[in-house]
Amino acid sequence: MTDYDSVAKTFRALVDSANRKFARVQDVPAYGRVDNHHYFHKVFKAFMRLWKFQQEFRTKLVESGLNRWEIGEIASRIGQLYFGHYLRTSEARFLIEAYVFYEAILNRSYFEGSKNSRKDLGARFKELRFYARFLQVSLFLNRTDTVQVLAERLKALVDDSKAVFLGTDFKEWRLVVQEIFCFMKVATVSMNVRPLRYSALFDSHPSSLPFVARFHAKRVLKFRDAVLTSYHRHEVKFAEITLDTYRMLQCLEWEPGFFFQKHPVEPNENGATIDHSGASGIIDINLATDISDPSLPPNPKKAILYRPSVTHLIAVMATICEELLPDSIMLIYLSAAGKCCQNSVNQMASQGESRKSLKNKVIAQNSRENCNALPESCKSEKAGSSDLYDEYLWFGHRGNGGPNVLYPGDIIPFTRRPVFLIVDSNNSHAFKVLHGAERGETAAILLSPLRPVFKNPLDVDTVRSGSQFTFFLTAPLPAFCEMVGLSPANLDLDVYNDAETIISSAFSEWEIILCTSTSLNLVWAQVLSDHFLRRLILRFVFCRSVLSFFSTTEDFNLPVCLPCLPNSIASNSGVVSSVVRRIAKHLNVADLFNFHEG
Repeated sequence: MTDYDSVAKTFRALVDSANRKFARVQDVPAYGRVDNHHYFHKVFKAFMRLWKFQQEFRTKLVESGLNRWEIGEIASRIGQLYFGHYLRTSEARFLIEAYVFYEAILNRSYFEGSKNSRKDLGARFKELRFYARFLQVSLFLNRTDTVQVLAERLKALVDDSKAVFLGTDFKEWRLVVQEIFCFMKVATVSMNVRPLRYSALFDSHPSSLPFVARFHAKRVLKFRDAVLTSYHRHEVKFAEITLDTYRMLQCLEWEPGFFFQKHPVEPNENGATIDHSGASGIIDINLATDISDPSLPPNPKKAILYRPSVTHLIAVMATICEELLPDSIMLIYLSAAGKCCQNSVNQMASQGESRKSLKNKVIAQNSRENCNALPESCKSEKAGSSDLYDEYLWFGHRGNGGPNVLYPGDIIPFTRRPVFLIVDSNNSHAFKVLHGAERGETAAILLSPLRPVFKNPLDVDTVRSGSQFTFFLTAPLPAFCEMVGLSPANLDLDVYNDAETIISSAFSEWEIILCTSTSLNLVWAQVLSDHFLRRLILRFVFCRSVLSFFSTTEDFNLPVCLPCLPNSIASNSGVVSSVVRRIAKHLNVADLFNFHEG
């Protein structure tokens, strides 16, 4: 055996070993508190050994037949590992490392060789998968410019593949291209102005910080775990992330303080330079390295479930609930269509009253928001077993019935631990019955309106644009603009920024009110110290008030919180309604709202 053969044999053995470990780590559960660092250390170590070996013997390997795309495939696997670890841990540093590897592959044109090979279909599919994975990582990091470039390159590559490999069906890849362009069109509406993630620049309010810092409830819960899932027919998605879960995922993370630092450029043995900002330099993996701000709490871990079966969804919630640390709270986000019982349908159908009559009902609704008055949006009758299983959400094809439906009663077992529940559905109000039926801990519940409202409903594709309630919770101003028929991209930047300032000032004032309120329910008080949950509460208050004054909103179509928030931040309170007035006047859309004095 020649020296070249020995090197090639060792290389193939290292590849096989690394790939076996890679396959095993893919089977590690993506949720729960499994100590998966052990698995990842082993697979990272295997790929680090493989990478260093191909660097040291690159010349002999190339002469033995190593293709350049094979080097790219190794780096791509490492990027895939980093991204997978990010999904399991929600630590931004792993997401950034994945981006670094993928960017290096692109810049070094590792897959370029496959374009000139009209026989290597396998290499072409690897290149297509590389672009799809890099697109997903770039989307998660809000690198909109990179996403645009990658999407165009993927489209060109798919077109070239159809022309080169005539006997191969690339229909699935054409669908991937359609998905990413559709996703970009909708998702980037709110990303181009400010991030969805929690940003100290936009989301920390200096005037209210002292009140938040001094606030201390009898019990303080830490937000460490979340379950996010959505299921809608024809919903916008890319890969296995839907638009609604993407927005909510982003909303529950800190904005990284910086992107990544480049390493020095060094000459190789041939005098050429090696840019260590790419894969070959940053391969020395150190999982203990942290690029996050040490003053910030870690991102909550998130189990992102793509079109799960109901049994799988319940199993994931059960696992997380079982492993929930003491004094912690689990967030459950459900976005799905639902089915009302016949009585509810008849009640909604009977609401065909005049707009004037409807707005009178809204005034009455607002005036009843004091918890002592037990308004419809807050009161909870004692739920019987039938109430908990009358209505439901669909998480699958409707023809399959029982196995694909989630009942309010299915959530009951998890209320033995603290739960923050968000339901975005045309049947969200069915989950009111949970309040008062908990089995140990009173749940914090935010429920969407039963249907979205817009100035020009025919101009908005409600299926393709995502859920309106989720949009308000994750990007309040873009959601407001969409509702009144404005495009943020067409607004003067100063006008838009001033509108953001109005909302930011309002949130700061509402934070002070909540922190100093003597009537704040303990359920809300115990989560108020958490940045993410507090921001969701403030955005809910804004959404509820906006919808209550919007001219086409019906009384039964308002969002609901259980238990009630203080009357001091009710929709018709001066401190809240004045903000909606200011925003509407500032954007010249006040004529779309019915503001009532008194």
